[in-house]
Amino acid sequence: MSLTSKHLGRSAAITGAGSGLGRDIALQLAAKDYTVLGTAFSAEEVQSLKEASNGRVRLTVCDITKEQDVKAWAGNMSDMLGDGGLNLLISNAGILTPGPVEILALDAIRHEFEVNVFGALSVINAFLPALRKARGRIVQISTWTASLPLPFNGPSGASKAAMEVFMTAYRAELKRFGIDVTVAIAGNMRTGGPAKTAAALSHVADKMTAEQRELYGHAFGTFAATLNSMQGSGLDSASAAKRVIELAEQTPPPIRAAVGQDAEEMLRIVHEKPDAEQDTFRLQVVGLS
Repeated sequence: MSLTSKHLGRSAAITGAGSGLGRDIALQLAAKDYTVLGTAFSAEEVQSLKEASNGRVRLTVCDITKEQDVKAWAGNMSDMLGDGGLNLLISNAGILTPGPVEILALDAIRHEFEVNVFGALSVINAFLPALRKARGRIVQISTWTASLPLPFNGPSGASKAAMEVFMTAYRAELKRFGIDVTVAIAGNMRTGGPAKTAAALSHVADKMTAEQRELYGHAFGTFAATLNSMQGSGLDSASAAKRVIELAEQTPPPIRAAVGQDAEEMLRIVHEKPDAEQDTFRLQVVGLS
């Protein structure tokens, strides 16, 4: 018997559901009687969310950068869902690689693209047959820095911008199958990410050579302190998850929508200000004006 036939409800798959925003989205969807599937980083995350959801969330440890693992996971989950297919796919998993572009290892930038772009594409493509059955919806979690890139945050903004382009292509290509595509543009959030961000920033600073520290140390330190402060005062995880779910269920589906007031403000600035003013503003945002 399929999961859909047992629960007679809507279904959702979420990448990066073991912690942070993905975890809260999973719990809130389960509370709305969705059948919730997802990926996690570790067995501990799987067990933790199973207990927190009273068994209503089914996570699998899956590295989305490994295409065969993704195909196996999505295939198993699609078989379990049966003829009802998948109603909602939330592409949430992502990593952050901060630092001056000049000194970042190209392999580190490649890895961010492997997770944020190629991993996301792998998951979406693997679930398209199930999404077609349900005439479902894809929600891609993005960030305002894809539209207003910040210094020392190039790989993150670039990888999310790339996914926004792919989502535009998907929207056109999948329209005739009844699959909706929405981009949720997140602002600063208190989702567990700030601690990871602080650790990543500290790691970059600690690895700088004396020459690199002379070139970038002060500016990067200012950026790091400002970014940590911005994230620490951002939207709480539960509220961000609630907003993402609102977008996922909204009819008609939004093409692009902000998650948080700061994201709304940044998108307004991108829309209204010329490039030169945006260049000045992006430095102001991170305390480098």
